[in-house]
Amino acid sequence: MFQDVFNYKPKEQDYRIWLVVNPATWLIPILCSVFVLAILIHALLFTVSPYNGYWGGDAAAAPAAEAAAPAAPAE
Repeated sequence: MFQDVFNYKPKEQDYRIWLVVNPATWLIPILCSVFVLAILIHALLFTVSPYNGYWGGDAAAAPAAEAAAPAAPAE
C-alpha cells in the first residue's frame, strides 16, 4: 500500500483525471459555476457592513447625519 503512495509520479500519472472529467463535456459547466460562485462571493462582500463602507455604501449617509446634528453655539 505505501509503495503505491511513495512511487507516485505526477508527471506520468496526472493525465488520469481527464479519463474521468472530459473537458469537451465539463469545461463550460465548470467555468460557469466558477463564474457564478465569484459573483455570489462579490455580492456577499458588498453587503457585509465593513466592506459596504469601504466601497462607498455609507458615503451618502455621512453628510445627512452631519446636517441633522445641531450646531454647537459659538462662544
